[in-house]
Amino acid sequence: MSEGYAIELYFDPALENQVLKAWNVVARRQISTHLIEIESRPHITLFSSPFIDPSKLENIVKGFASKQDPLPLSFGSIGSLPNDNNVLFLAPTPTLPLLQFHFQLCDAMKREGIEIGEEYRPDSWIPFCPVAEEVPKNRMAEAFTVLRDLKLPVTGYAMDIGLVEYSPVRELFSFVLGSSVES
Repeated sequence: MSEGYAIELYFDPALENQVLKAWNVVARRQISTHLIEIESRPHITLFSSPFIDPSKLENIVKGFASKQDPLPLSFGSIGSLPNDNNVLFLAPTPTLPLLQFHFQLCDAMKREGIEIGEEYRPDSWIPFCPVAEEVPKNRMAEAFTVLRDLKLPVTGYAMDIGLVEYSPVRELFSFVLGSSVES
């Protein structure tokens, strides 16, 4: 049974490979392999909900993606969220284009009657790209140390937007930014 759905922002191949390197470093140290195990893909989550009609979202996301250009991204810091999932992430510089992109997506969903949960509302959303989840508490410091060895910032572009069902992660659809053609 599905735990939920998420709209995710995906990267160009070079940036995706940089994030995968971080995943693999953490996995090789046996700190966390969760993202690899659930068959995730490097991403920034723009919206998530346990209950949503995927077919309703498909039209919204397709129309939204067709009006957007690839989005420049720069991940310059490492962080963690204060929750029980023990997530470590790369944080993108919160540029005006990134924040506007998210705001416009939320606006498009609200116009279609989709409620945006608190953590994904534009005034409280924290953009991040997970690099490790379910890190044992006694290994958080080691994980931070390992990730600090990455050569930051890593830069590139957001190229696609898609909807996944989780967990495990299964992509339902994705669209290239600036195009109405399914990828």
